[in-house]
Amino acid sequence: MVENDMVMPTNVNLNRLRKRRVVFYGRVSTEHEAQISALENQMQWYDDEANRHENWLVLKKYIDEGITGTQAKKRPAFLQMIQDAKQKKFDLIVTREVCRFARNTVDTLVVTRELKNYGVEVYFVVDNIWTMDGDGELRLTIMATLAQEESRRTSERVRAGQKISRDKGVLYGNGNILGYDRDKNTGTYIINPEQAETVRMIYDLYASGKGMTQIRDEMIRRKRKDSYGLVRWENTKISRILHNATYKGYQGYLKSRRDNFLDQKIIKNRDEDTYLYVKGNYEPIITEEQWDRCREIREQKKRHCTYFTQNGEVRKESGVYSSKDIWSRKLKCRCGYRMRRNKWHKNKSGEVIYGYKCYNQLNNGSKAIRDSVGVESEKACDLREICDWKFEMMARHIFSGLWGNKKDILNEVSSLYRVNSRENKMETDREKSELDKEIAKIDAKMKRLTQMRLDDELPKNEYLEFKSDLESKRNALVLKRSKLNSKTETDPDGLTERIQEFLLAKMNFTEHCIDRDIISQFVTTIIPRTETCFEWYLNFDLIDKPNEEKKMVWEFPIEFQEAKSYRTEVNSLLRPTQWQDLLVRVYV
Repeated sequence: MVENDMVMPTNVNLNRLRKRRVVFYGRVSTEHEAQISALENQMQWYDDEANRHENWLVLKKYIDEGITGTQAKKRPAFLQMIQDAKQKKFDLIVTREVCRFARNTVDTLVVTRELKNYGVEVYFVVDNIWTMDGDGELRLTIMATLAQEESRRTSERVRAGQKISRDKGVLYGNGNILGYDRDKNTGTYIINPEQAETVRMIYDLYASGKGMTQIRDEMIRRKRKDSYGLVRWENTKISRILHNATYKGYQGYLKSRRDNFLDQKIIKNRDEDTYLYVKGNYEPIITEEQWDRCREIREQKKRHCTYFTQNGEVRKESGVYSSKDIWSRKLKCRCGYRMRRNKWHKNKSGEVIYGYKCYNQLNNGSKAIRDSVGVESEKACDLREICDWKFEMMARHIFSGLWGNKKDILNEVSSLYRVNSRENKMETDREKSELDKEIAKIDAKMKRLTQMRLDDELPKNEYLEFKSDLESKRNALVLKRSKLNSKTETDPDGLTERIQEFLLAKMNFTEHCIDRDIISQFVTTIIPRTETCFEWYLNFDLIDKPNEEKKMVWEFPIEFQEAKSYRTEVNSLLRPTQWQDLLVRVYV
């Protein structure tokens, strides 16, 4: 029998009265007491249902508590049930209704089809749907769509309720905020005098010019306690306090959002200008002027930086910094996502080994895992985690090979700088020429203006007004031109020589790790095609070109002996069974 391009297992017996190995699945979407009670009712209902079917041998109950049904991947009990089904531990899943099984139409259909391949049927009791009936999938599609639509409507109702709450200034959170206690009767904030004093200290210190680290150290020195009653301060904690408008008597909203009602992914809003502030019904700890002053200082300290999103997009925003780890900034998985640094393990020698893993896997699961549970895996990534020292070893091999002749590269850099300096001088000369023309025009106007006054063609007050305006414009042009004079020299203060000295110090490729400035400046992207094949994209020009326009200039292997020698430098062993030869391709 062929159904939806899937073959029905030939060994499936559709006789409903035969002996069945049965499991139950139940789910509630919150951990509220009422919902937990509803779950207990579900389980009792299932027990009653089992008593009505003498042919059922109930083996297990799979329960997900406090978890949404829109995504299968976030339900551990559900995933375990699918794994057990694959191992043919039972042949029937009983669930109360479609919305308990999933609120995502795609997940429902994909998973039930996969279960059908394993010879496992799903029975939705309230909806009276058996997935192996001839019209089972059609009816399931209709009910799953209705369940998904209900989830969407619920999401809209929640957002509408949140808006009403925002308009009323309702307080969110558990109330554990430094400086305030939560009044259980009114639900509002009341000032905690001792904690409030700590908050005022932090704002005063920041307004006086102290940085986060200095404030942190001062809080520890003064033994000031945080909201948990501990003398435990970090820069991030200080930053959260300085960003919290609660202290000036306002509630801040729209600081994050969910991507959509299916994914339920929380996305942080980094643009403070879009936050919504509503006046609260509690006493502020600091004045609005104090808070606004500190915000002005924060804005002045921000830098406009380039950073990478988890899916590989490049964005430029203020106050957002790229990872401090050099390899995290350069690595890009073959699937297009960035890669994150994780602590892998610690050697006997005490050396900490870090690994890099694709964000796609971290967020969505590997291809193997998604395949095992019957979830769509076309765009999933199965690249294994890669240890950090391999990148260090490849970098040293690449740069010692490409820059073996330091003299040549230094001469090339100096040449590039001189060419760039000449071009800058030509541009400066053009700007100076234009400014000279503008100044000459103003001088001619002032001469005519003086003549008109001498000929009594212009009243004294108008003459003085025009003269003052022209002099102001001329002074601005003269000042601008004088600043350009400093750019006239092609090599001010022996800059070429200083560049050579800098590069000579950096270009020491005998060290275990290549200088981070070299990596940052000349490595554009590193793409692991497999766990053993890597593409390095480099840039040695003043203006970088896209990776797809670069050409492969070098391909080399790294074999066991070289890797072993490299690891020996840090007193670390490497066994042949632990190693697979690497293939490295360099593009410039």
